[in-house]
Amino acid sequence: MVSETGEQLGIMHPKDALNLALTKGLDLVEVAPSAKPPVCKIMDIGKYKYEQSKREREARKKQRIISVKEVKLRPNIEDHDFETKAKNAIRFLEDGDKVKVTIMFRGRELSHPELGRQLLVRVAELVQEMATVEKNPKLEGKNMTMILSPKQH
Repeated sequence: MVSETGEQLGIMHPKDALNLALTKGLDLVEVAPSAKPPVCKIMDIGKYKYEQSKREREARKKQRIISVKEVKLRPNIEDHDFETKAKNAIRFLEDGDKVKVTIMFRGRELSHPELGRQLLVRVAELVQEMATVEKNPKLEGKNMTMILSPKQH
């Protein structure tokens, strides 16, 4: 048995504990039912539930849902277009999102997968200070993909 101030009251009969709680105008709450003997505490159950929900809300606020953003490129992309796509990837990484970089091959471009691999390596080198390569470049059908995840500070 624990009082509302946190002071140990020792082992009591449940009826005595309940009467003690009622005389103080509070509730008797079983805190650790699996303990031998079970631990009960005198407290205001409404206030306790409110405090607990407040803690849960704070924990949810601190949680961040990480989404995967995609940047699509072509193997014969021009330099300026490449820089624009790289800036987008950097912005996504700064926002804390993962980035999936995809090289889309068409027709005979598939006979030169090394061009796509070079582009992906170029992107990885460009963002190496702020991101790590989570999944190395891999050819999947007509696309070559690589996943980058932001470094934790």
